[in-house]
Amino acid sequence: MRRSTLLALVLCVNALGGVWANLDAQRSGSFMGSSEDPAIGYGTAPLNNPVADVNRKLSEGTVQLTYEGRGGFLQSALDALEIPVDSQLLVYSRDSLQGKLVDELSPRALYFNDRIALGWVRDGEFIEVAAHDESAGVVFYTLEQRSGPTNRSPQFTRAFRCLGCHSSGDTLGVPGLLMFSTAHLDPSQGPGLPRRIDHSDPFAQRFGGWFVTGRTVSSPHLGNDVAALKGRKGVELASAEGLFDADGYGVMSSDIVAHLVFTHQAGMTNLLTRASWEARAANPLLHAPFTSSPEEEARVASMMYGIASEVVDYLLFIDEAKLPGRMRGASGFAERFSKIGPLDRKGRSLHELDLNRRLMKYPCSYLIQSRAFDALPPGAKDPIYRRLWEVLSGQERGERYQSALSLADRQSIIEILRDTKKDLPSYFR
Repeated sequence: MRRSTLLALVLCVNALGGVWANLDAQRSGSFMGSSEDPAIGYGTAPLNNPVADVNRKLSEGTVQLTYEGRGGFLQSALDALEIPVDSQLLVYSRDSLQGKLVDELSPRALYFNDRIALGWVRDGEFIEVAAHDESAGVVFYTLEQRSGPTNRSPQFTRAFRCLGCHSSGDTLGVPGLLMFSTAHLDPSQGPGLPRRIDHSDPFAQRFGGWFVTGRTVSSPHLGNDVAALKGRKGVELASAEGLFDADGYGVMSSDIVAHLVFTHQAGMTNLLTRASWEARAANPLLHAPFTSSPEEEARVASMMYGIASEVVDYLLFIDEAKLPGRMRGASGFAERFSKIGPLDRKGRSLHELDLNRRLMKYPCSYLIQSRAFDALPPGAKDPIYRRLWEVLSGQERGERYQSALSLADRQSIIEILRDTKKDLPSYFR
């Protein structure tokens, strides 16, 4: 029987009994506290994210959503949330909440920017949205796909049911994004055991269950394994046009560069949320009268330094799997993404792409410039900055760091951060 690997990114996924029980086992590095710790208040604290902003504008009437054909509110939602259509990724895996409507002839579409991921299923009951909130982490919403007088004032509704799978060991114990690789024998047998994917996974193990468009220098990968292509998985596609009915979709691309960018972004998002939650949950221990001891303070400091090291390793792409060759998209995503600022005095940006042997021209995550990073509490941000300086300044002499970052890389990153990060500690100067 044919054996393949299916990569499936899901914003909201069905609970799958015993399979998910295995995934819920907390791996090392997971947040072990409560999401409703008073210092976190995931379900009750005020939110500050683009979806909350759009909801306020919908209530005020300054923004309106328009229902259009089989796309429903898709285009209006993308416009309101400022999500570019060239970010579209197409997945034909059925491992999602509306999976019964998803297959090779009707793939699920994912769109994203630096702060939001939006999932759309043709003829689905709702649009799914995950927003990276400044303090809460990833917050999930749905938007009902109904037109007519009963839905004249549509709103994004918070969806806590997604936490059944999206707050587990695979998201570091915090509400987060999931990128899976799922081994299975045959689609008719249903989903197998999912395996989490991030930017450290080899190129050859990615994209199963996804359409992939653009140039991949004929490098083997697991995408495009559909009947319409007669089982030639990994085949290069300029476009997905002709493989399924295009009605409702924004574009007919599932861009290779957008895939690579989002793979990094999902992992980085979860690491930043975990660092924030750990620092906030630990803070009362350091300030509660009669309970904080030097030993406890040392333990918390050691824990936060370890977390900071994990964040910085990922932030600097230390364990990034090398690309097998030159990658080129065909949707315009790469060109637009590379021009996003902020720029340093030499006109450089952390959004600039390399796409030859690695993803980024300057290997430091653009999410260091995100509002979620800026909102990190001092207990998380301070050790992250100190560890970042240790690596970039050359104090860290480990072989992994020396081989991953050249002297030119380090100097460029420092210079860009000096010009673009207002809260950069003085020792970076």
